[in-house]
Amino acid sequence: MLILPSKCFRLYMDNRKKIIFIVNPHSGTSGKQRILDLVEELIDRDRFEWEIRNTEYAGHAVEIAKAASNLSVDIVCAVGGDGTVNETARGIVHTNTALAIIPAGSGNGLARHLHIPMDPRGAIKVINECNIHPMDYGLINDHPFFCTCGMGFDAFISMKFASAGRRGPLTYIENVLANGLSYNPDTYDIYVDDQQVSEYKAFCIACANASQYGNNAYIAPEASVRDGLMDVTIIQPFTVIDAPQIAIQLFNGKLPSNSRIKTFQCKRMHVHRSRPAAIHYDGDPIETGTDIDIQIVHEGLFCISPHEEGLIDKTPNFPNVVLEQFNEFFQRSENLLQNNILKTQELHKKNMEMIKKLAKK
Repeated sequence: MLILPSKCFRLYMDNRKKIIFIVNPHSGTSGKQRILDLVEELIDRDRFEWEIRNTEYAGHAVEIAKAASNLSVDIVCAVGGDGTVNETARGIVHTNTALAIIPAGSGNGLARHLHIPMDPRGAIKVINECNIHPMDYGLINDHPFFCTCGMGFDAFISMKFASAGRRGPLTYIENVLANGLSYNPDTYDIYVDDQQVSEYKAFCIACANASQYGNNAYIAPEASVRDGLMDVTIIQPFTVIDAPQIAIQLFNGKLPSNSRIKTFQCKRMHVHRSRPAAIHYDGDPIETGTDIDIQIVHEGLFCISPHEEGLIDKTPNFPNVVLEQFNEFFQRSENLLQNNILKTQELHKKNMEMIKKLAKK
């Protein structure tokens, strides 16, 4: 066994990378304490030193991440959903601080695109491997997005989803089914590099840095976060007969083959629409006016992720998507059960301590 002199040991410890885990205790799924217990158990102590910070209000993750980058912290890790990832990443764009993700949300779009495991153990393993890559991000009316942004029906549903009070894919599907056929498509004038491309009446227009919304709904299957381009998907108005096919193609990565879908790539785009309405950035909705500017910022962020990104299997099928959703639900349930067991054990311990104190009296 090698025994280091105290001075050498301090130098060795100082060379470890510093991570701040930013935890949104209210986002997405339960079981955050279980995740933090796994961090304590599995993080590479020879490579990292870390601390944990809980967010207390909307925008707090941005402040924590920005303060960390100002202190030259090496990595900030978002433990939560797409909103927590967005806030954390916003605080460290154009810095040397890298983003890491432990997915714990209802969609986890960017994590899925980057092939970060939904299982916290696998996500922590990715952090331990510490492969850092540059990646792009986008701006829609100066609001940063890292996965997708858009206008039309998806922004309308994001607004409904945000006020639903319940999270998860089932709530999202309920809103889609309740509002999909009654939604009135808007008319959009689209300009690329200051030249008008076309006028479209569209159900929605999605601009993608990454390939999916989340939950393996591939709005732009060929998108890459490293190519300096955004993938634009225009869904034109469709009938109730078209809807099932579009839904299946959304989940099996075949959406661009549908005749109702128009796609192209660009670096910058301006959109003029006939009326003010909502837009969304990474699922976060906001009301805005008739003119919308979207652009991609090439390699504006560092991120810890595997080398691969996007669709692993170019021919996924719908049953596999359903099976993955079931497996993820089972994993989340298991995490919640473990968290409840820990709480029960802690309560039992306190009760026993109280009984002992009363017995002494």
